Amino acid sequence: MNAYYADHFVLPLPDGHRFPMAKYRLLRDALAEGAAGPVQLCEAPAATDGELALAHEPSYIAGIVDGTASAAQMREIGFPWSERMVERARRSVGATIAAARDALEHGVAANLAGGTHHASADRGGGYCVFNDIAVAARLMQAEWHRRHRQLLRVWVIDLDVHQGNGTAAIFRDDPTVFTLSMHGEKNFPFRKEPSDLDVDLPDGCTDEPYLRALDAALDAAWERQRAAPPGLVFYLAGADPHEGDRLGRLKLTTAGMAERDRRVFERAARLGLPVALSMGGGYGHRVETTLEVQLNTYRQAVRASGRRPLA
Repeated sequence: MNAYYADHFVLPLPDGHRFPMAKYRLLRDALAEGAAGPVQLCEAPAATDGELALAHEPSYIAGIVDGTASAAQMREIGFPWSERMVERARRSVGATIAAARDALEHGVAANLAGGTHHASADRGGGYCVFNDIAVAARLMQAEWHRRHRQLLRVWVIDLDVHQGNGTAAIFRDDPTVFTLSMHGEKNFPFRKEPSDLDVDLPDGCTDEPYLRALDAALDAAWERQRAAPPGLVFYLAGADPHEGDRLGRLKLTTAGMAERDRRVFERAARLGLPVALSMGGGYGHRVETTLEVQLNTYRQAVRASGRRPLA
């Protein structure tokens, strides 16, 4: 299975910043050592302005790229502006584009970062500059239509603990993309955008009710798409529903998180759907906790890549 990285573009963050930048390099190092099985690590390409414009307003792209975005815009994103921030944001999108192309050919591929689901068409937010899944979905649809003269429908399965408000807003009026978000009801963002299917979870939700809700959501989402099924899944596998997360407010165990991932990959395999994986959030009290949750996600992805029929 191929996985795309851009962690060598490290943002210059001020001392005490709460974003766990080190987790991306730790994940790549662990995967390089074989901690999740056979994973081929590939440097992510940078998304172009034209690719970003498939999901974002040109004026917003220009403000980020040339550094003229307002102080308020940058505060909402949560990062100080720098050229390395712009390059990292481009490559985070480029990694999901590459993973999606790869998944359509081989079944499963991954972005070691990504899942920047709080970025909307005209603004970022919550440590998200550009929306990697939205850009990649629209580009895959364009490329698929050019090659096959057919419509590629897309299913976004967002299991980050925070609602995918940016993704929901971008695809609000787009019937070719089905957005499922399963998240903490009282968690950020506090003004949520309606997805095609939202599942709100109470604080303290544990493994058993979470997994029941996941099965029901996957069943309901598929029933609504059965007549016009998707040809590609974007899976946002946030580590932040874990009980050891600083920002999550849910109580899933490490085993419960792994079972979450197994059920998503098993469902996609049963339906013959390729999966492009993005990692989303993870803010463990100990970065090693987040790392172990993410490695379990990759173990499930590697197993799925070995058995998946091609779409």
